[in-house]
Amino acid sequence: MDAVEEIKPYKDSTFAMMLAAQARGHALYYFQQQDLWAEDGIAMTACQAITVSDTAGHYFALDDAISCPLHAFDAILMRKDPPFDMEYIYSTYFLDMAVAQGTLVVNPPNALRQVNEKFFITDFPELAPPTLISQDIGRIKAFISAHKQAVLKPLDGMGGKGIFKMTQGEPNTNAILEALGNGQQTLMIQAFLPEVCAGDKRILLVDGEPAAHGLARIPSDADFRANLAVGGRGEVQPLSARERAICEAIKPRLQALGLLFVGLDVIGGYVTEINVTSPTCIREIEAATGEQIADRLIAKIESMVLAG
Repeated sequence: MDAVEEIKPYKDSTFAMMLAAQARGHALYYFQQQDLWAEDGIAMTACQAITVSDTAGHYFALDDAISCPLHAFDAILMRKDPPFDMEYIYSTYFLDMAVAQGTLVVNPPNALRQVNEKFFITDFPELAPPTLISQDIGRIKAFISAHKQAVLKPLDGMGGKGIFKMTQGEPNTNAILEALGNGQQTLMIQAFLPEVCAGDKRILLVDGEPAAHGLARIPSDADFRANLAVGGRGEVQPLSARERAICEAIKPRLQALGLLFVGLDVIGGYVTEINVTSPTCIREIEAATGEQIADRLIAKIESMVLAG
């Protein structure tokens, strides 16, 4: 995961998973990307036993670091936030070595490499808004012209970073496209969905089964982006029939890939992203509804470890 001292425990989903695992009697160990290495064919880590507490202030305590092979763990949760860069890829190679020796990794390293959180929606065009993925500036401009308004985003980011809304005839079109790689970076361009004003809903799935409620991230008056990281507010809402149908349609593919914990982003009945690296919003949904999403995930991991 990322640095534990820098998380916001009241809203951090990794912290929710840690609390749930600890409550179920598991020993927890913490490490970051830079703590991994491989030597003589064995993937290793410098890790620290960690205990967590759902209290303000002192929410974690760490023991001294020890060195151990990754395959010493029954399960490893890969919860490093994007960007999905080459260092992220290298981390999945270490985790592959643990998988080969019997450790369960959630989400699986091969699936993390296969599934780009933006690109994956192209497997479900009937569930997604009109979408173009391209570097070609002329093609991008033509798409914007055809749909009047569009949202542009890089394929490797999170939290609303680098996302632009563009309108046909926008005088800053060239400047924005230059800032987004000037034709040298592959972008996702989606038709703008005005329904975003009612919320960009995060739906969490454990082994393909959705929680009963999602978190609608509602944009502020000053921004079209609904991400909580850029000022959107969260409103917990039950899933609609359309949203449940989306989950059911995507479920077989998630299960085939072994993706145990996934977050869908849905706007106006269309899925816009399928988040697999470190989807969040557990804490907000659990606080509002009493659902035990993190506990469901840990229980599923337990059953898989026991099944071998």
